[in-house]
Amino acid sequence: MNILVINCGSSSLKYQFIDMKDESVLAKGLVERIGIEGSVLKHERTGMDKETIKQSIPDHNVALKLVIDALMNEKYGAIKDLSEINAVGHRVVHGGEAFACSVVIDEKVKKSLEDCIDLAPLHNPPNLVGINACEKILPNVPMVAVFDTAFHQTMPASSYLYALPYEYYTKHKIRRYGFHGTSHLYVSRRAAEILGKKPEDLNIITCHLGNGASITAVEKGKSIDTSMGFTPLEGLIMGTRTGDMDPAIVTFLMEKEKLSAKDVDSIMNKKSGVLGLSGVSSDFRDIEQEAEKGNERAQIALDCFHNRVKKYIGAYMAELGHVDAIVFTAGLGENSAESREEICKGMEFLGIELDTEENKVRGKEKIVSKESSKIKIMVIPTNEELVIARDTLALIK
Repeated sequence: MNILVINCGSSSLKYQFIDMKDESVLAKGLVERIGIEGSVLKHERTGMDKETIKQSIPDHNVALKLVIDALMNEKYGAIKDLSEINAVGHRVVHGGEAFACSVVIDEKVKKSLEDCIDLAPLHNPPNLVGINACEKILPNVPMVAVFDTAFHQTMPASSYLYALPYEYYTKHKIRRYGFHGTSHLYVSRRAAEILGKKPEDLNIITCHLGNGASITAVEKGKSIDTSMGFTPLEGLIMGTRTGDMDPAIVTFLMEKEKLSAKDVDSIMNKKSGVLGLSGVSSDFRDIEQEAEKGNERAQIALDCFHNRVKKYIGAYMAELGHVDAIVFTAGLGENSAESREEICKGMEFLGIELDTEENKVRGKEKIVSKESSKIKIMVIPTNEELVIARDTLALIK
């Protein structure tokens, strides 16, 4: 059983082609700058050199056709015939309240995704474009939608409701949705496997730390609270996003700087976070390098980020009551020993004891806490594509 996993952005298309017999990746790649000058496909068959194909890619239909051609290429492809693609799993950012789990895509599902566009105007439209493009090229192949928001649909009302007039929830569905759900699901389940226990026997705090970042409290295998909210803007300080702040700042800036709502939204989403604080970059690697050179603003940006992560971990420990493990994942969480050390520093009184030698690891599964630590500290690289493939397989079976 071979499954093609598709993740469509507004101008990009990431993919993996997975053999579900042993969950091995046969090929993977990325189409960049769709509809923009300089578009390119970077394709890699496992065990072979990466192929780069530069040509005009005006839309996602052309992008997907190129992906299929690459998968069927005699030299670097992974299949000989379209019939070897047994199903397609699509990453969809926002499922609203309509979807608490992955679903086989039909016209009713697509209509529901269109209804969610107001909630995710930057993400759901390209997700839908990718689905429609796949249906044209692979009309008889089953398609499955896997939602970033689905894992968090188990949150209680006390976690997902905002203290606005209740009518705004009933009329406009304004509530906390949470994101990175497939990542939080994968690493929490993988942590249970590593610890030799069932997910329902553990309470875990999962820290997805990258350019986009969120933390989730996972109680007995289910999300009960998460840091991202109605949009991915809430919660932690991120690469370019503010994270939590006083909402009155919005109207204050509009009045003082004569800005429109769109202007402020752009500032909060694209010009803030560690980029805005440091003035250096939205990439934590660049900021860490500058901080090492003595750049004060770069160090302040890192300190602010670490402080916010620490606050959420403490809050979720209180909410869960008992925590078995804290998991670090995603670009920064998997690769920055320095950030993990700073986040865990001073939390020994809560039973969080990092082993600085064991913590010297990048991108590999490892328990990095001391033997004496009451709470296991773990590094687990995320694998959202595998979650999508597994859900797709389960549904089409």
